Amino acid sequence: MEFYIPTQIYHENGAVLKHGAELASLGRKALIITGKSSAIKTGALADVIQALEDNNTEYILYDKVEENPSIKVVMDAAGIGRSQGADFVIGIGGGSPMDAAKAVALMVQNRDTSEDILYQPVKLKALPVAEIPTTCGTGSEVTPYAILTRDDKKTKQSINHKIYPVIACIDAKYLECASLSLIRNTAIDALGHLVESFFNSNATEYSNILSLCGMEKWAENRKALYNGTEFTESNYNSLLLASTIAGMAISHTGTSLPHGLSYYLTYNKGIPHGKAVGSFLPGYLSLMEKKQMPGFPEAMSKMGFKDIGEFKEFTRCCLGDICISSDDEDKMIQEILETPRKLLSVPFNASESDIRNIIQDIN
Repeated sequence: MEFYIPTQIYHENGAVLKHGAELASLGRKALIITGKSSAIKTGALADVIQALEDNNTEYILYDKVEENPSIKVVMDAAGIGRSQGADFVIGIGGGSPMDAAKAVALMVQNRDTSEDILYQPVKLKALPVAEIPTTCGTGSEVTPYAILTRDDKKTKQSINHKIYPVIACIDAKYLECASLSLIRNTAIDALGHLVESFFNSNATEYSNILSLCGMEKWAENRKALYNGTEFTESNYNSLLLASTIAGMAISHTGTSLPHGLSYYLTYNKGIPHGKAVGSFLPGYLSLMEKKQMPGFPEAMSKMGFKDIGEFKEFTRCCLGDICISSDDEDKMIQEILETPRKLLSVPFNASESDIRNIIQDIN
C-alpha cells in the first residue's frame, strides 16, 4: 500500500490571515485564480489580498473562471501569469477555480509549451499552488487532479499531471453565504467521492479508513441537508472536513462510474456536477448491494441510511429529478465502453447491463 498527502492543511477560523506569511512565502508574485463573484461574496478574496499585502507580496487577479473550466480559460490566465512574472498560484472557490489554478500553474511554469502538454504523459513541474475552498464538495484543495472541459472530446477530463497544492486554508465562514442548492450539490459530490473511493478496485486499508471516517462526518449533516434548515458553524465545519477527507481518499483511488457518467450530463445538458454525480449514486450503491460487496452494510450505516430506498429518497429531495432519454442513455454507455479506463476502478467486471442499470435507476 502507498499513502501520500503532501498538502499542509489549516482548517480553522481565520485560516488565511493566520497563515498569511506562509502563503506569501510561496513566491514573490501571486496569480490569484477565481470565478466572477463567489470569492468576493464569501470574503475569501479580501482575506487573501490582505494576507499578501501584509507580507509585501505582489499579486495579479484573474477572475474569469467559469463553471467547468475550459482549456481556453486556463491558457488565457496562464498567458497573463507568464507576461507578468507570477511565480505561484492561489485558487479560490469551488472545484472549478481550484482545478484551473493547478492547470494554470503548470502552464505558467512551462512557458515555452502549448496547451497540448496538458494531456501528454510527460513529467513536468508546476508553480507552487495554494487553495482556499469556498464550497464543500470537490476536495480539490488536497487532490492532485485538475479536471477541465475538453470541447474536442465533448466531455470533462483530468489533465495528465498530478499537482498537489502546497497549502490549503479551510475556513467555515466562506460557506455562510452559499445557497442551499450549492451546499446540497457540493456536499453530495463529496459523498460521491467517499462512496466511489470505498467501492473501488484501487481501494486500500488506508483509503478505506478515510472513506468511512468521511462518511461518518458527512452523516452529521444528513438531516440539515434533507430538511434544508439553517446550517450552523458546526455543520459548515463538518461538511468541509468530510469534503477534504473525501479528497484525500480519491487522491489514492480515483473516482468511479458515477463520476464517469456525470460528465456527459454536465457537458451536454448543463447539469451541475454534484447533481449529476449524485443522481447516479443510488444505482451504483444498488449494484454494490447486488454484488454483495464487502463493507456495504458498514458504509450504509456510516452514511446514516437504513437502505437504498431511503438513500434514493434523500438524493431526490436534495437534487431534484433528472430525466434521461433512451438516446442519451445509449450515448452515455457508448462513451463509457469506449474509454476502458473508466471501468477499471469498478471492483468487479462491470457489464454493459450493469452500466445501464445504474443509469435507469435515475428514472
